[in-house]
Amino acid sequence: MKIRNSTALVTGANRGLGRAIAVELIRRGAHKVYGTSRSGDGDFPAGVTALRLDVTKPEEVSAAADAASDVNLLVNNAGIADFIGFLEPGAIDKAHAIFETNFYGPVRISQAFAPILARNGGGAIINVLSIASWITSPALAVYAASKSAAWAFTNALRQHLRPQGTHVVGLHVGFMDTDMARGIDSPKVAPEDVARVTLDGLEAGLEEVLADDKTRLVKQSLSAANPAYLATVER
Repeated sequence: MKIRNSTALVTGANRGLGRAIAVELIRRGAHKVYGTSRSGDGDFPAGVTALRLDVTKPEEVSAAADAASDVNLLVNNAGIADFIGFLEPGAIDKAHAIFETNFYGPVRISQAFAPILARNGGGAIINVLSIASWITSPALAVYAASKSAAWAFTNALRQHLRPQGTHVVGLHVGFMDTDMARGIDSPKVAPEDVARVTLDGLEAGLEEVLADDKTRLVKQSLSAANPAYLATVER
């Protein structure tokens, strides 16, 4: 799919990776870019049409689909993180909240926009996943589980939408220099670099984008005798 003259919707586009993707879409000549946030406000890039969208609320998902019925590129970026393991107090409640955004959110948005994409020629969906789809630690456990589930959904969605001509891309990336990863003492990649690599991959027809060296190494290790997911990941 070519970015130039496309019409895109990016969830969570008021900061971090979502904002970087919106900026890059505009730079590459997208005809129109909708950007969403839970309040409809925020630091949206110039040229973005702001929409209010909480991906956990079905009525707001439906309203966004009605408002953006010209979309042919959907970027499921909105996500939350919390450093909690499954054996800690409150883990179940935290898991419900994280899965509502990171897993059920992309499912809801995709359900709403798949018919729109079909009517508009097929287009594409980019699902923002994570290196944590494949590796975890006690502190990352709940977040990682949500991203593993989102990876499985992405793979099923790709097969489901292929007949209507919708291209589905799964983006996997490690820690980025964003608010979500603030306080994590680990090397981080710039969201602007991830945005460029992701849209390069989309235009090249890739079905999976591995946006940084560590993610590529982890993915490569999955079939090894000692895969990366058996090791403990330090926070």
